[in-house]
Amino acid sequence: MTGSASCPALLVAAPASGQGKTTVTAALARRYRDRGLRVRVFKCGPDFLDPMILERASGHPVRSLDLFMVGEDDCRRLLYEAACEADIILVEGVMGLFDGDPSAADIAARFGLPVLAVIDGSAMAQSFGAIVHGLATYRSDIALHGAIANRVGSARHAAMLEDSVRAPVRWLGAVERSADFALPERHLGLLIADEIAGLDERIAACARGLPAAVNDLPPPVTFTPGTDYAALPADLKGQRIAIARDACFAFIYPDNLAVLRELGADLHFFSPLAGDSLPDFDALWLPGGYPELHAEALANNGAFLDALRAHHERGKPILAECGGMMVCAQELETIDGQTHVMAGLLPGRTIMQSRLGGLGLQECPWPGGTLRGHGFHYSRIETDLAPFAQTRNPNGGRSEALFIRGSLRASYVHSYFRSNSAAAASLFRITE
Repeated sequence: MTGSASCPALLVAAPASGQGKTTVTAALARRYRDRGLRVRVFKCGPDFLDPMILERASGHPVRSLDLFMVGEDDCRRLLYEAACEADIILVEGVMGLFDGDPSAADIAARFGLPVLAVIDGSAMAQSFGAIVHGLATYRSDIALHGAIANRVGSARHAAMLEDSVRAPVRWLGAVERSADFALPERHLGLLIADEIAGLDERIAACARGLPAAVNDLPPPVTFTPGTDYAALPADLKGQRIAIARDACFAFIYPDNLAVLRELGADLHFFSPLAGDSLPDFDALWLPGGYPELHAEALANNGAFLDALRAHHERGKPILAECGGMMVCAQELETIDGQTHVMAGLLPGRTIMQSRLGGLGLQECPWPGGTLRGHGFHYSRIETDLAPFAQTRNPNGGRSEALFIRGSLRASYVHSYFRSNSAAAASLFRITE
């Protein structure tokens, strides 16, 4: 790929989590989409839940941007490809603008993205301007395009907030506080998009509630393709992979599916919760999700658990990530202390807890190579099985155990396959 492409773009950020970034980003996407514009949305950092909502708002799959997990070259390529076909690019940040390593600010600086600050103004007045000023001046390598006050109580309240904002940052207006705009949450964040009643109506209502100033598109950004990208080798040509996908097994990066297809795999999706039988395929992927919310249904699905055991006994590859690993343990204990029998491919049990069990970027040294990804879980595992290896957290945080038992590869980590496509392919070609 050569040349460059220009497209209006914004990185939607905030001073902290819980300010309403996802709601405002989704509303912007719907507002622009309803105007007939071609909208492409990205999400900074590792995330599954926000992208599902942003996909509903924009009508297009939402890819991840992360300088560690995805890598700068792939981030650059994804933005360039979006700029070649879009009228507006939106990137939702992660946590606060400067939080994490890498942070949303690092993405903005690396690719020249102007920043839109979304700030919950519900419990402040003139301090709003101080926060805007801090976001605008904390780093010299990013540009704050404007600010939106979220959850504002009245026109008078909005006027006080507006008066506090200093040039050159633009006041773009306020979004009123309304239950119609709220997106429900649980322990891992927002609900899965399909679980939110009236989601499209909520997004549409918030899109109508955005200030008129957002109708003016942000300035165009020039994107370059970066490194030339060779086609992936057909390492999985002819390989048939069954993938569990439903409310229990929902955490799947769209790009991971793209990588498997580029590697030549034939993908087949099935829903254990819907009673689908496990396809007699060459390999199986059990992604993460919410097995703790569906533990009783899983325990009562004897046909699925028996088929899972048979697949493992025949030495066919199984990749079990986070929630998928929980289903492969002998038991799952839910937060209310109830114990449910699972497949038993791993000795021991997983236990839900009210505090965070693990969070962070990770490098996973599997036998076929090292994959990058992340962990985010509220359960812990108790097992006598010795880990094959421990992951490496690039920020010095907690590592995660990697387990191998026969043809099963299991861990709490959600891997990003394009970080090492050969290593990803090896997980689906294991033979006893």
